[in-house]
Amino acid sequence: MPTISMFYGIVIQMFYRDHAPPHFHVRYGEYKAVIDVRKLALMDGRLPRRALQLVLDWAELHQAELMEDWMLCQEMQAPKPIAPLE
Repeated sequence: MPTISMFYGIVIQMFYRDHAPPHFHVRYGEYKAVIDVRKLALMDGRLPRRALQLVLDWAELHQAELMEDWMLCQEMQAPKPIAPLE
């Protein structure tokens, strides 16, 4: 599972050929979550409120890049790194 970004202890990853809808996986300490790329919403898991807001803010800024990476992963190609939240 390639890591596409990391910031504030949050790790953003995508699986190759993962199930629809387009989404990414988040790890933050003991927490794990799945975020829908199109809806920018929590699909599964949980994160502390502040971490979730940081992830959603980052995803909104990089939604087009996330969709590009989703398509690459569906084709078994390496996703491109995405700039962290600053």
